[in-house]
Order: sequence, then structure tokens, then C-alpha cells
Amino acid sequence: MFMRVARDAGHRLFSKRRIFLLASVAGLSSGFLFADFSLSPHKSGSALFAPPYAHAQDAQRPVGFADIVEKVKPAVISVKVKMNAPSDTFSLNEDNPLRGTPFEDFFRRFGQDIPRFGERQRPQRRQYTLGQGSGFFISADGYAVTNNHVVDKAEHVDVTTDDGKTYTAKVIGTDDRTDLALIKVEGRRDFPFVRLADKQPRIGDWVLAVGNPFGLGGTVTAGIVSARGRDIGAGPYDDFIQIDAAVNKGNSGGPTFDLDGNVIGVNTAIFSPSGGSVGIAFDIPAETVKSVITQLKDHGAVTRGWIGVQIQPVTSEIADSLGLKNARGALVAEPQPGSPAQKAGIKAGDVIVSVNGETVTDARNLARRISAMAPGTSVKLGIIRSGREDTLTLTLGELPKERQARVDTEDRPSSRSVDIPKLGLSLAPSRNGEGVMVTQVDPNGSASDQFQSGDVILDVNGKAVSTPADVRRAVSEAQSDGKRSVLMRVKSGQGTHFVAVAIGNA
Repeated sequence: MFMRVARDAGHRLFSKRRIFLLASVAGLSSGFLFADFSLSPHKSGSALFAPPYAHAQDAQRPVGFADIVEKVKPAVISVKVKMNAPSDTFSLNEDNPLRGTPFEDFFRRFGQDIPRFGERQRPQRRQYTLGQGSGFFISADGYAVTNNHVVDKAEHVDVTTDDGKTYTAKVIGTDDRTDLALIKVEGRRDFPFVRLADKQPRIGDWVLAVGNPFGLGGTVTAGIVSARGRDIGAGPYDDFIQIDAAVNKGNSGGPTFDLDGNVIGVNTAIFSPSGGSVGIAFDIPAETVKSVITQLKDHGAVTRGWIGVQIQPVTSEIADSLGLKNARGALVAEPQPGSPAQKAGIKAGDVIVSVNGETVTDARNLARRISAMAPGTSVKLGIIRSGREDTLTLTLGELPKERQARVDTEDRPSSRSVDIPKLGLSLAPSRNGEGVMVTQVDPNGSASDQFQSGDVILDVNGKAVSTPADVRRAVSEAQSDGKRSVLMRVKSGQGTHFVAVAIGNA
């Protein structure tokens, strides 16, 4: 079943799954989802019907959450935004705007030309779309956190507090990479506020989600932490907390609390086939919120550390090709020209396994840790190169606003193609002399799911290739050495990356 991604105004497809960003828009469905949460073991008049451990559990956990809700709910706000929308009216100085429409035939039928509107300009009515989300105060002087996708491109932002009062808010700063935003309400210094948690929640901990689902306002739901470190494909810094508390459209930007009344995360997305809660919601961790909001408050924007490499996960196949005992770290596909990584001597094929002595588990872990550091910070990167461990020191740059992998689309083969049996690849030298181009892929070949026509093989097992014979020779050498796969560095439309290709008896 195909699934969709719902934002305030639009849909995006994420790998045939529905990941919904939660801010609601005007014209919400009138349907409601109801759920009954049992927060303590069922008790009857006889102890015979209670589990043997029920009394011990009752002594360790609250019977209800009313005291916590009473404490934190006043700090949670409803966020309403007004955004510009494309106008459905036309300008009167256009030449015959009805031409090409069914109205043209109507006027022709009665012997009339399409009416001309001349050069007079009639004022157009400005149109808006309305969006709703949630947020929460983090200081008594009116600073509040919400989602970027709630207030992005907003012309006007209003917040409604728990006591029903409405205030105008100003957007201080936004960060689309983490989907966080900081807003400010002026005029008061006594707003109730909550604090971000200092410790990470454990899987199984009770949590409370408070927000503005379906525009209802002030709604509380309960559940547990289902998982941590979730990657839902929303961005390079995905590290979401998964909860099962009921979260719906309009909960975007709202807080999730622990039993101490501290915010452990900010609601940002749900997994759902219909747009309603199915018990899988994702929160931005408090640790990330602290870092981002501090920068937004101080500078109005977020700057991130940058080393300038294209990286990818180290799979078991790649680890085998590199001679590593286990799959760990982040594989450098290509250092970017002029980047801190290139200046420090990092090369394609290096595996980054530590940052300042702390282990790098995978490519996402490296990206998050580097981005959390300030530009100008000196860091030590532990790498594995050609089976040997080494340490390189570099100074972080600042992550550019936009980074796009560039591929030479004019690359064309300059001579006839040569087939590589079993792999199912037809190869030819590239026109610019850099690498070998894949001209055809046999769907029955062992490498059919790893290549497509137009890809350029830059090197094989660390050796640069410029002719099909170079590729064939490198594969033969790997077979002679008893290797089950070869590691190829490939340039495609998605950038430069490594693939481990099974060679068998190719």
C-alpha cells in the first residue's frame, strides 16, 4: 500500500510509507479517533483478580497523571498561522485570459469575441491558508518552541494559551534540517514554562504528549517510549524518539513529557496509513532541541560543523572488501575539493571510526556528531586506511547552506563498449578520461541492482581505472586473492559512493 506524507499544505511520498508531519490545515476532516488508555491495573473487589505483582507496581508508579498535567499543561500553547497562498484570480491587464478555456466557445457561439479587459488593474484580493500546530514556552519572557513546518513561510503567527488568551508571536528563527523553530511573545514576563530534560528517556518509560490535535487544543495523551534513534528518512540528522501516545495532526511542535514534568522531545511526525494516530509517533530529542534553540535565540540561525566528505554506511559486504573484521564507522566516498577533510589528507576509501577518541558507530552517527560541533573546532578523526589505523587532526568548517553533488551529465563513451561477463556490465572509457562508464546493465547480471547506465566506475579496490581492461584486471586480481567481492567507487546522479560487488566466478 502506498503511503503519503502530509505537511501543512501538501504531500510528499516517502518510500511507500506514510510519515505525516502533524500540523493541520483549515478544513480538517470531521472524523475523530477515540482511544481508551488503562493507566493502572484493573482492580476488582477481590484481590484474587489482581496480578500477583500489581500491588508492588502500584507503589512505584502513579495511579494517574493529573498532578503532572496540572503542572505542565499551562505552558503548552496552540499555534495558528496565516500564510500566503497562490491566488486563484487573474490580473485584468492580461490579454484575453479566457482564451483556451470553455468560456471561449461560449462567447464564439453567440457571435461575440472574448471580452477584453483593457489595461485597467483591479485590486486582487490577497489570499491566505490557515495552519495549526502546537508549541510550549521555555521561558517566562515568552520564548516558545514549535516545529519549523508549522511556522515556515508564515505571514502572521498567533498563539493561544491554556487560559484561552491569544497573543501575536514573532518568529525568531527556524531550522529546516531538524524541523525546529523558536518564536517569541512580547508583553509579559510571567508566562508559565517548562524545562527540557537533561537525561535521555529509556525504552518503556511513561510519557505524556500535550498539544492541539485537530485544532481541539489542550489535549493530553499517555503512552510509553517505544524506541530511540529512529531514522525515518526525513533528513541527515534523524535521531527520533518513537512513542506510542496518541499524536495527530495539529500536535506538531507540542511537547512530550516524562513523569518529572520535563520535555523529553518535540512531536514532529507520525507513521500512519490514514493521517490519524496508529500509535507510532516521532519526537525530536530534548538534547537536539537544546542545541538548536540556543543558536536560534543567540543568532537567529543554526551553524553546524562540517568536514566536507560524502560518506556512506559500512555494510558487511563493504567491510569484507576492505578486510575489516566487522562493519563499523563511516566510509568516505569522496572528500570535497577545498574542504577541511581534503586539507587534512582524508582520502576516498578511508573509514572514519572515531571522533576525539569516541567510537563512530555508523555514517549517521558521524554526521550528527560533527554537525553538533561549532565551526572552527579542532577534532581528531580516527581512520582505517588500507587496513591500518591512523589519526588525523582537522579544523571544522561551517556547513554550507546548500550542498549538491555534481555529476558530469555530458560524460559519454568515446569508444565501443566491452562486456564484463557474470557482472552483467557493458563498459567503455568516459570521454573526459575519468573512470569507466557503464553503458548497459544486464538485468540477469550479479551487479544489476547496483548499477544503471550512465554510472561511472572511478576505481576498483582502491586502484583508479580508465579502461574496461583496468576493471577486468582488478576483478581478476581480487579473485586470485580469494576475495568474494570487489569494492568499486562509483559516480552517479546521486553523487559518489562505494558499492561492494560480488564477483564469484566472473
